[in-house]
Amino acid sequence: MSEDKKNQEEILDEVEKVEIAETELVEDEVQEEVVEADPLAEALAEVAEYKDKYIRTHADFENIKRRLEKDKNNAVSYANESFAKDILAVMDSFENAISAMETSEESSEENSKILAQMKEGVEITFNQLKKVLEKNNIKEVSCEGEFDPEVHQAIMQVESEDHEVGDVVAVMQKGYTIKERILRPAMVSTCK
Repeated sequence: MSEDKKNQEEILDEVEKVEIAETELVEDEVQEEVVEADPLAEALAEVAEYKDKYIRTHADFENIKRRLEKDKNNAVSYANESFAKDILAVMDSFENAISAMETSEESSEENSKILAQMKEGVEITFNQLKKVLEKNNIKEVSCEGEFDPEVHQAIMQVESEDHEVGDVVAVMQKGYTIKERILRPAMVSTCK
């Protein structure tokens, strides 16, 4: 039996040596595969990854640049907005003065001449101011036709047989825009 044991041990030793040799062979093959991986393919994959990152970063940069340019243009375009709002009160005063001069009835011929000259002076000043506003892209809001909540502010509703429901009947205060932005909505009365 001892010989059988020796034979078995020798056989087991041989099997163990073969297994160790096979394991070493497999490890060598794996290492060779790692070494034999295509460096060109790896480099091309890395280049593609960097190119994708570059394209995305460049697109983000261009979008930010366009947004900042638009914001800058808006800031420049609408920089005088508060000044323009203040000037509108002067426009209203001129319109009221002209309207009051037209309705004023004076019996004396001399007073009517002075009033006519004053009216002419006020109208000239008013027209100059109106041209300055138009030159700076400040325009009156149209108040004819249907009520538009974007540019009109209804302050009262009246009944009118001459207008349809929702139409502007009268303008209490003119509205103005600066470029495409509403500077002041027109105060209007609408038909019930």
